[in-house]
This record gives sequence, C-alpha cells and structure tokens, in this order.
Amino acid sequence: MNELASLIDSRSVDKEICKLPHNLEAEQMLIGAIIRDNRICDAVEDIITADNFYDPLHQSIFTQIYKTRKHGIVANELSLKMFFENDQAFTECGGVEYLAKLAAKASIALDIYSLTRIIRDTYLRRCLIKLGQEIVDDSYNYDIENPAQLQIEQAMTKLFNLAVKKQDEKTYIKLASSVKDVVEKISKLKNNPEALGITTGLQDLNQLLGGLQKSDLLILAARPSMGKTALALNIALNACKILQKRADKQYYVAFFSLEMSAEQLTARLMTIDSGISYYKALTGRISDFELHEFINASAELSELPFIIDDTPALSISALRTRIRLLYQLYNVEVVFIDYLQLIRGTTKRSNENRVQEISEVTQGLKAIAKELNIPVVALSQLSRSVEQRDDKKPQLADLRDSGSIEQDADIVMFLYREEYYELRKQPSEGSNKHREWQEKMEKIRNIAELIVAKQRNGPIGSVKLYFDSNRGAFKDYTDRHSV
Repeated sequence: MNELASLIDSRSVDKEICKLPHNLEAEQMLIGAIIRDNRICDAVEDIITADNFYDPLHQSIFTQIYKTRKHGIVANELSLKMFFENDQAFTECGGVEYLAKLAAKASIALDIYSLTRIIRDTYLRRCLIKLGQEIVDDSYNYDIENPAQLQIEQAMTKLFNLAVKKQDEKTYIKLASSVKDVVEKISKLKNNPEALGITTGLQDLNQLLGGLQKSDLLILAARPSMGKTALALNIALNACKILQKRADKQYYVAFFSLEMSAEQLTARLMTIDSGISYYKALTGRISDFELHEFINASAELSELPFIIDDTPALSISALRTRIRLLYQLYNVEVVFIDYLQLIRGTTKRSNENRVQEISEVTQGLKAIAKELNIPVVALSQLSRSVEQRDDKKPQLADLRDSGSIEQDADIVMFLYREEYYELRKQPSEGSNKHREWQEKMEKIRNIAELIVAKQRNGPIGSVKLYFDSNRGAFKDYTDRHSV
C-alpha cells in the first residue's frame, strides 16, 4: 500500500479543492481492478459514473475504459495509452507506468462494491456542499420573483433529487429485462389476481380497474355534492387497512386536502368507520351507545398509516416536494389530492392563463406518479355545462378548465347520483306526479354510479355503488344491506 500511497502524494492537486471530501486511493484501486478485469465494468455500471470520481484524470480514464470496451477492445495499459499520449495530467503522473502500477496493486479479491460505495459517498458529500453553498448564495439574493418560501421548495426538490439520484445516462432498459419483469408479473397475477394494484375496497370497481395501479394518474370528477370527497376517503381508508397488514414494512396513504381541514376529514373518516351519522356526530346529537361506537372507531383509526396534509393553496411545485418527502419518510404507496383546481401553477405563463395552469398541474401530477411509481388519485370539479343538459350524466367534455386533464390522466372516473337531481324536482304532495316521483325515488335512493370514461390500459364501463349519505359511506351495491 505504500507504493500506492506514494502515487497519491505525487499527484499535484489544488489545496483548496483537497478540502472537499474524496478518496483518491479508492478511486485508484477501483480503476486498477477494472484494468485487470474489464468484466467489473458490468458489475458497477449501475452504481457509479465517471462524474462520481473526484480526480479529473480518473474521470477521463474511467470514461475511456467504457468507450474502449464498447468497441470490443480490451481496456488495458497499452490500449488506453494511445488515448492519453497528449494528456498533460496523464504524462505528469507517469503515463502508462501509472496505469501499470494501479493494475499491479489492485487485487481481484478486493471488495469492489465497497470501493464504489466509498467513491459514491464522497461524491454525494461534494454535491451536498455545493448545494449548500448555492442555497446560501440564493438566500442573500433578494428577488421579488424568488421569495424565501419558493427557495425552500426548490432546495427541498434538489435535496430529494440528490437523494434518489442514479446513473443519469441510463434512461433505457433492455427488452430482455423488461420481458422477464412482465412474465413474472403475469405469473404472479395468475396465482393471485388481487395482486395487480392497491385495492379500492369496492369489488366491482377493483374488477374494472384492477385496483389502483402503480404510476397511474386517476381523476375522480363530479359536480359539487355528488360525494367525490366521501368516495375518495372510502377508497383511501380501504387501501390503508390493506396496507396496514403488509408484513415487510409499514406503508402509508397520503391525503392532501386543499379545501377541508384535517379535523373535518378526520371526522368524516370516523363516521364512515363507526356508522354514526356525520351530522349527528358534529352536532352532539348522539346516544351513549353511539358515542361508545364513535370512540371505538377513533381508537382503530389512530393505528392506521394515514397522513393528512391540509395546507391550502399549494403550488404544483410545493405539492411535488411534499409528496416526495412523505414518500422518502413514510413509504407512501398511494396519494389522494382534493382537489385539482385548487392547485396553483408555478410558471409565469401559467399564472396568466388558466388552461396552461391546469395543464402544468396535470402534467406535474402524472410526472409524480411515474417518478415515484405510485398511483395518484386527484379529484376534479366538472363544468356547469352538466346542469344545462336534460341528461346530467357527466362526459369527458365536461372536465373543467382544460383538455389536458383527459389527456394526461390514465383513468378518468365520474361520480353520478340521479337521486341528487330528482330530490330537487319534488312536485306538490298529493298529486299523481308526486306519487310517481316517490316511486322513482324509491328505485334510485342511495344509488351512485361510478362511470369509468377513460382507462388507458383497460375497458371503460360503469359500476353501481350504494351510498349512505348520512355516514358518507360507499359500498358495492350487492353489499348494500350490510351498510
């Protein structure tokens, strides 16, 4: 090791730069091992890249080794020499003799993965120092277009990107590897059909969607008072109870409410789970028995891996940062957002144009779902055009503000309750029309229809649900007697 140490000492490196975290010996030993056995390249290509090396010469050598192997040539001292004959740094360190000494000292028995971890760790530390300096410099720069809160969000985003940073150049995947993954997935589904996605707790909807699938952006849209928040809470609660049973580690459901407070959402969850009327609970008009049931439900809910963020008026940038942070800290498996139109854009152009703003939001939500490989369920308002038609059933054209909602979403669902509209058509009591109205109301009472108008990877259709408006609880229509 003394000869290798003398090689390090012989290198002329700026003293200021030397203060940055680095391990030249680990870099030299790894490069030496690769020169002795080029197959090591295949073992470390997904872990380390040239820019992870501290020494610029080592970056150049590492890059050239890969280029040489790509052309079917063995990368050794002699083949590499011709590429560095005019490189001053290479000449100063001893030229081909430098490579030979590295190869001679590096043993194939070395723990290659430990070397790569050391090199990558020091690289990440240098990145952290650089990021910290940028944050400090930006903080001193007073700019009305770049307020402190925005700087915090940007810093959190950069930190997250650094935390999950992998080899940037490798954005491809070999077909053979992808085929293997698909075969394994299909084989698993054959033996366990429910393993496709996270359950919604609604059997008919699960069959149509295959559950909430990873990387999907799902839009749940409806006119006000249809019960879309209640349905989202039901699905979130059902998913949460299933995730709680996983044995490998704890997973969470995240619910972002830009409209309602955490207290209001919690009260709704408790009424759904306890069976107590939401109105009676909030007004205190419950019996001792109902209070006992309510308290029991609260104890069970307290144990669930459920996170609520009720910060209002979030921008898509801030929302993305918060989701990433929760994903890192709590293994979030699914995200719900209530609702899409309350999320702000971040670019100057989006603030001037509502269509562009919604487009930025939906693209951002889809990017989050794909980046973190989790389903994102976003609630959305529908335009008033629904109310102007005789047939009130929603259509894709009714999506409010932008066609990008339909374009970016993998699944678009509409919640429709005919009972809501018929209840407002009540004729005078005692008339024939009133009796006909009562008969119709009996047929449609507590019935909700969930219309899947778009599904990128599956069929469209609709499912009938039973909705208890007092509790805000949804069930499969076939299970309505158990509500």
